[in-house]
Amino acid sequence: MAKPLRILVLLTAATALVVPAAPARAGLLRPVLMLLRPQLENQLTRVCVETVSAGRADLEKNLQDPCRKLAVPTSKCLIEETDNSGRSLGVLTEMVSGRFGDDSEEVVKRCLARMFGLPTDSLRDMPLRELGRRFGSYGLQEVTP
Repeated sequence: MAKPLRILVLLTAATALVVPAAPARAGLLRPVLMLLRPQLENQLTRVCVETVSAGRADLEKNLQDPCRKLAVPTSKCLIEETDNSGRSLGVLTEMVSGRFGDDSEEVVKRCLARMFGLPTDSLRDMPLRELGRRFGSYGLQEVTP
């Protein structure tokens, strides 16, 4: 699960775009997702720091604040797109089982599309691995699921 999150964090940082949130449709599982948001933000922050610092302890401390600031809109996007996609139950099931499955991948793609200003389903047919490769020319070669 960490590698797709690394791709999301790095692609979000590369775009430097924070798109205003779409009007929310509150689903039945949205409150559960919102309860998980602090843990998601902590995990996104950790993955961001680990990925960008590449194990250099001197960088890790300096990256905490920028990575935390990046994790906030990223977690909001992931939660909103999980709810908007109708895949909340599937994503929660995958999270509980500790795996990154089809539902989680779909949500990540929807969130990436939204952050790039694309229609939400525009990346549906593109594998996450391919997204990582396409951004490899921007210094992200080693980050693929």
